[in-house]
Amino acid sequence: MSARTSTTQIEVEVDKRHVLRRIGYKDDCEPSSRIANLISEYTQLARKLIKPSYSYVIKNVDMVRKRDVFIGDLVAFRSYVIARLLEQCQQVGAFLVTIGDELEKKTTCLADDGLILESYALDAIGSSAVEKMAEMVETEIREMVSAQGFCISQRFSPGYCDWSIRQQKELFRMLDGDSVGVRLTTGYLMIPQKSVSGIVGIGPSCVDIESYNPCRTCKKRNCLGRR
Repeated sequence: MSARTSTTQIEVEVDKRHVLRRIGYKDDCEPSSRIANLISEYTQLARKLIKPSYSYVIKNVDMVRKRDVFIGDLVAFRSYVIARLLEQCQQVGAFLVTIGDELEKKTTCLADDGLILESYALDAIGSSAVEKMAEMVETEIREMVSAQGFCISQRFSPGYCDWSIRQQKELFRMLDGDSVGVRLTTGYLMIPQKSVSGIVGIGPSCVDIESYNPCRTCKKRNCLGRR
C-alpha cells in the first residue's frame, strides 16, 4: 500500500479559458477588456486565498463480484461501472483534494455586497484551481505507478453514472480518516465545496484501462456527466 498527504503550499494553475466557459463565454469568443482584467485581478486574489492540500492512498483490489468491489475484507464500492473497471485492475488509487474554504467565504462576501459578477468570476477561478489540483494528483499517481509498468484509468467520482454519491463515505474510509480538513454533510456533499474526491484504476499497461469509458455504450445522450 502507498499513501501520500501534502498540506504544503502548492502553486495551483488557473485555466483562464475554463474560467471564461464557466461564466458563459464560448471557446471562439474573446472577452471584453473589462472581463479579461477582472479575471486577471481575481486570479491574483485567488492565489492568496487558496490553501491547497491533498491525500491519496493506493490499495490492492482483492476481488470483484458483479457490482461489488472488495478492498480487504470489506465491500469498498458498489457500482457496475466501477466494478467493470476494477475487475481489470490490480490496484485502486483513492484521492481527495481541496483548496480550503477561504475562497468560498470571499465569494459569499462579494455576493452579499452586490458584486455578483465578481463573486461568480472568483467562484469559477476556484473551480478551475481545484480541477487543476485533481489533475496534478492524477499525474503524480500515474508517474509513480509507471515505474512499475502500470498505467491508470480516467478518474471517477461518487455520483458518476451508477456510482451512488452515498459512497463518498466508503471513499473517505479508504483514506483511513486522512481527509485533509474535508468533511461530509448528511447528504454526502463535501465541505469545503471546492474539493474533489475520486478513484483511478491501476493495472498493467497491456490492459486497456486507460481508454475505459462507459459513456460509449450508454444511451443517455443528454447526461451532464457524459465524456
